[in-house]
Amino acid sequence: MFWLLEKILRRVVVNGNLRVVDATGSQYRFGDGTGPEVAIRFADRATERAVAFDPQLTLGESYMNGRLVVESGTVYDLLELLLRNVEAQPQPRWLQWLDAGRRYGRRLQQFNPVSRARRNAAYHYNIDGAIYDLFLDPDKQYSCAYFTPGADLNEAQLAKKVHLASKLALRPGQRVLDIGCGWGGLALWMATNAGTKVKGITLSSEQLAVAQERARKQGLANAIEFALEDYRETAGKFDRIVSVGMFEHVGVNHYGTFFRRLNELLTDDGVAVLHSIGRSDGPGYTNPFIAKYIFPGGYIPALSEVLPAIERAGLIVSDIEILRLHYAETLKAWRERFMARRQEAVALKGEEFCRMWEFYLAGSETAFRYQGMMVFQIQLIKRIDALPIVRDYMLEEERRYYEATRSRSEPTRLAGE
Repeated sequence: MFWLLEKILRRVVVNGNLRVVDATGSQYRFGDGTGPEVAIRFADRATERAVAFDPQLTLGESYMNGRLVVESGTVYDLLELLLRNVEAQPQPRWLQWLDAGRRYGRRLQQFNPVSRARRNAAYHYNIDGAIYDLFLDPDKQYSCAYFTPGADLNEAQLAKKVHLASKLALRPGQRVLDIGCGWGGLALWMATNAGTKVKGITLSSEQLAVAQERARKQGLANAIEFALEDYRETAGKFDRIVSVGMFEHVGVNHYGTFFRRLNELLTDDGVAVLHSIGRSDGPGYTNPFIAKYIFPGGYIPALSEVLPAIERAGLIVSDIEILRLHYAETLKAWRERFMARRQEAVALKGEEFCRMWEFYLAGSETAFRYQGMMVFQIQLIKRIDALPIVRDYMLEEERRYYEATRSRSEPTRLAGE
């Protein structure tokens, strides 16, 4: 084994049971031997060196291209073992320098003018939509669900929509803007259950086509408009604005513009809710594997980067909620569903794509369990009296939606139930 890789593994893997077969066939064991064995094999010395010098990028690349093979356990088991140990150990000096360089260059990576934002969205979302059907819920919710004890993925995604709607304090006839509407599930739900007029915007032509077809089939074409549009291009005034899972694509350079646009688009008595992945350990940079292969131009912010931009835009923060492990559970459900139908994915996109997607889902889940990732929901207003003085209205709204969905035999749980 390449001497530097062995040194790193000896230093990092203190707990657990890791067996490594190097390019020559020699075997090495790391950890204290507790727990199920995880075994990996390197195809060549070049891969060993690459993983030693830049594990954040090349571990995923090596698994994706078949140069690193997991022989015992799964790629999730491998990442869980490594990250569980890494968090307790200081990084080697050269990896600290690599981190510093990536932090320094993050603004260039996250420069997202409208044209580049469209290309970035197309890269991830304009793939064969059948891939997403393999692991998402029937409503195609591709963001953190709201899990309660005993809930399955479908129930948790419905509970997420109910939870967001309660914070928006929706009323019939209001105009709602859904920034980053995806395949239209939340917009359709709001129009159906709250009687609102919704405009949903996306940068993905594939998502747009699906959302428009869903609205047509559900007879909601007059209540909902879907458009291929950047938030910087949107005109008009809206009583409510919601954005779920889109802010991660804005880029730290553009936070000021994003919140100024919210201020401009929101009526004086309006309410906005922002639902985004965040990091609890301060500003950082995008994982290089994710940036290169999954979400180019994306970045997960710390609240310390978001709140100053909100203040400068003249908006008032009226509520913040942190969802800690909800996305870990969402990703677990996606990963298990994807793996259960993996052969279908191979038939659609090939083996290398499936290994990439498997690594993405497993790596994202372990990041939420071990690397300080969370989800925040920030409620914003322009006028201090825009909402009731106590938060009880949120629970009352959830109960109202719960009763309505139950009467239509749609299972859900109140947040916290």
